[in-house]
Amino acid sequence: MSSTQQRRTGMVGRVEVQPLDEETLEELLAVAVNDAAPEEVMPPLAGPPGWTTQRQEAFRAWHRARRQGLAGPLRESTFAITHDGEIVGSARLAACDRPDVLETGMWLARSRRGRGIGTATLRVLLDEAAKTNTRTVVADTKAHNTAALTALRRNGATLTTSQDTVEVHAELRP
Repeated sequence: MSSTQQRRTGMVGRVEVQPLDEETLEELLAVAVNDAAPEEVMPPLAGPPGWTTQRQEAFRAWHRARRQGLAGPLRESTFAITHDGEIVGSARLAACDRPDVLETGMWLARSRRGRGIGTATLRVLLDEAAKTNTRTVVADTKAHNTAALTALRRNGATLTTSQDTVEVHAELRP
């Protein structure tokens, strides 16, 4: 994604995704600490529960490692999601084994869920994926995550549910 912000406006308000510099990363971390649990926003980390100093530094390191974007060694980009100018969560795009497929995911602060922000953010990510000649965007979630499933369906996803697990695989066309 370029350094310019990508945005959607409408009934939900103005939703944008923007690359993470150090200042934005600190604002995103503050949102996570104040309005999300670590297991909702980052890979698991051994140690005591909660937002320990170690877990906060791991959060920073995880996002910093992805600053080079899809062309970087991790082939993944993370972004801050803003709603009407305020950081409310994070989104990502990651390269898959096939060159025309990207994987996406996101999290929103608990107080911002249920407002259509996730649906609008997914549309922004699909628009961005289309600029990279991506033909398919995939996402994986749990069958009980109704907010994610709603956002995926509203953006035209084809959903496949595993018969043996609670996993749901979604495919979208940018």
